[in-house]
Amino acid sequence: MEQTAHLWLFFVLVFGVIILPGLDMAFVLASSLTGGRRAGFSAVAGIIAGGVCHVAAGATGVAVLLKVVPSAFNVLLWIGALYVAWIGVSLFRSGAAFSATPLGEKHSPAATFRRGVLTCLLNPKAYLFMLAVFPQFVRPEYGPIWLQAIVLGTIIAVTQCVVYGAIALVADRARGWLESNPAANVAAARLVGGLMMFAAVLTVFEGWRSA
Repeated sequence: MEQTAHLWLFFVLVFGVIILPGLDMAFVLASSLTGGRRAGFSAVAGIIAGGVCHVAAGATGVAVLLKVVPSAFNVLLWIGALYVAWIGVSLFRSGAAFSATPLGEKHSPAATFRRGVLTCLLNPKAYLFMLAVFPQFVRPEYGPIWLQAIVLGTIIAVTQCVVYGAIALVADRARGWLESNPAANVAAARLVGGLMMFAAVLTVFEGWRSA
């Protein structure tokens, strides 16, 4: 397979993984609805930064540890799912509507960024991808490993930026409508909280089964 076709195939696989609802997407959606466009973009930046860490781990072989020690993956699986579920439960139970001054705790862009990094780092789906898919696209004949890692990592980062950035923009637009509709506002807050809890449960189920 030529290198260009090789990279296009990688992009298709990455896009398919990112577009599927999961922990990262749920966090970006919740951040945008509760904090607006700025919070949404901070969440996206955090997710991308976390993705860079995943690529570095995959390229240096750190991810092999999770494959050799399955219990480490299971611990990560539960921690990540519980973290996102906790955010979802807090949003669901707080009664905080999506508005410019939510009743719940308001996070600064820096805090949202850090939470985005943590959400991505605790996302088992990313580790499954790095263990099962990423190594297949690192070929000695295509040049230095570090350079290939940069190229593949750039594809991941750009795809995350486009997909999650679009979700942040759409959620921000929806937020304006929700602010003028109190009942729908509270219902949407509970819906997103429920989706985050569902994403956490689904992540545990799929990740444990794959592991």
